[in-house]
Amino acid sequence: MNPTWPEGTPGLLRLPSGRTVRGRALRRPVPDGPDPEFAVYLLGERPPEVAWEAEWLRWPDFRLPAEPERVRTVLRAAWERAGVERVELACGGGRGRTGTALACLAVLDGVPAGEAVAYVRRHYDRRAVETPWQKRYVRRFGGG
Repeated sequence: MNPTWPEGTPGLLRLPSGRTVRGRALRRPVPDGPDPEFAVYLLGERPPEVAWEAEWLRWPDFRLPAEPERVRTVLRAAWERAGVERVELACGGGRGRTGTALACLAVLDGVPAGEAVAYVRRHYDRRAVETPWQKRYVRRFGGG
């Protein structure tokens, strides 16, 4: 079990391996509790500076990422770090892009690509992954 995010943290997704990742909407204030140690921001424009280590993936709202190979590298790093650090994934609303990226982390964690969106909807937000092309992206991320 990953002890880095306290139980009850808003937006917490527990992956089957026990790793935890916080998803959130950047339009809302940073939740109470500890700050992330590493974050991935999924936005069309550069995010504001933060006090923790962060990566920016160019990913316009309701679209797909601009650099798919970089996405794979950054999300793999986030997945690896989630085993020992507080990792956060966030976009403007915290559902479409964040849900898509969380589903990709679920695939990296061993959830079959065809089941990853349902897993994230069940354990993070029932409206996560908003568009058909985001769902397709997750399936292709898993190689299918």
